[in-house]
Amino acid sequence: MHQHRNIVLIGMPGAGKSTVGVILAKSLGMQFIDTDLLVQERAGKMLQEILDEGGPEAFRRIEEETILSLHPRSAVIATGGSVACSGDAMAHLKAGGVVVYLAISYEEMETRLRNITTRGIVLLPGQSLRGMYDERVPLYERYADITIACSGEDLESVVQRLIDVL
Repeated sequence: MHQHRNIVLIGMPGAGKSTVGVILAKSLGMQFIDTDLLVQERAGKMLQEILDEGGPEAFRRIEEETILSLHPRSAVIATGGSVACSGDAMAHLKAGGVVVYLAISYEEMETRLRNITTRGIVLLPGQSLRGMYDERVPLYERYADITIACSGEDLESVVQRLIDVL
């Protein structure tokens, strides 16, 4: 892999993007960027507060602005679960690196998201968790250069498989 390329992690909430991202960045000696943290910094509030106050539209707008303002090199970038809903953000991320989809089953996501009220998960009005899952899978699949199945896998082995593939 070209050393200035970024590794962009996409996938459902709870797929392990942030955790895998940190371990991967350490293993490869790369910078780590978590776009959810940048969104919080930019807005000056927690993800859940942005959602509560402005709804999904406001959240996605801030998320998109945040990503379009990023120009990293040699970084592992963990993105928010909703980033694939923005074509512009995804085009920007894809231009700078390889996009890795950390795929988990619906059941696995549900199990991992016991703390859903505080996670800052972007659900459209009236949308169920299942609805969000079904809406996003085709988007993740469309943008992914590499897909890693993560259901029932521990994070270390996910990282190792990713390193092997890259």
